[in-house]
Amino acid sequence: MKILMVLTSHDKLGNTGHKTGLWLEEFASPYYVFRDAGADITLASPQGGQPPLDPKSSQPDAQTASTRRFDQDTTAQHALANTVKLQDINADDFDALFYPGGHGPLWDLAEDSVSVALIEQFHAQGKPVAAVCHAPAVLRHAKNTSGQPLVMGKQVTGFSNSEEEAVQLTQVVPFLVEEMLKDNGGHYSRGENWQSHVAVDGLLITGQNPASSDATAEAVLKLLK
Repeated sequence: MKILMVLTSHDKLGNTGHKTGLWLEEFASPYYVFRDAGADITLASPQGGQPPLDPKSSQPDAQTASTRRFDQDTTAQHALANTVKLQDINADDFDALFYPGGHGPLWDLAEDSVSVALIEQFHAQGKPVAAVCHAPAVLRHAKNTSGQPLVMGKQVTGFSNSEEEAVQLTQVVPFLVEEMLKDNGGHYSRGENWQSHVAVDGLLITGQNPASSDATAEAVLKLLK
């Protein structure tokens, strides 16, 4: 069971002067769900090397059992610091594709042609494609084999408008995940703010927010079994 996790390389939060990047919980939780299930995990990013971590995801109130485990895990830290360049990845080598969120993907992975092609290849090959929180942004330009938006007619979720309002970044982000999914013809659903909510439609799996990280990864494993 070989799983590819694709992470952002983008660290600027729009024009605010603040940093962003990968949200640690959304990497650590799925990473351990997969690793504890015996999966062979490869980490990749557009630029390779260490992905930027959103500094807010390292604050005390953002810590979970998985992030604390990561903080003690030099093997996982080394893996994260040495991601493979996305352009060197071959879809044929993997069984599933997973995108952790953070605001970073809104800027780079959403527009990255290599990432889009990878998503389309996994989908065409009948392999699970999963994304959590802001990472469903990566589906923005992805098409199905008929040339329509990949999310068209599918049950999907992602970081909600009300959650973006709660973190006061509605005017900062390049687009709202919820609105993009709806505009592309997705059947968007959501749970309460900050509560776990996952949408599974065939081989497409999306999670709403950081709290959905575990359940999104578990849904991938269920499909692989």
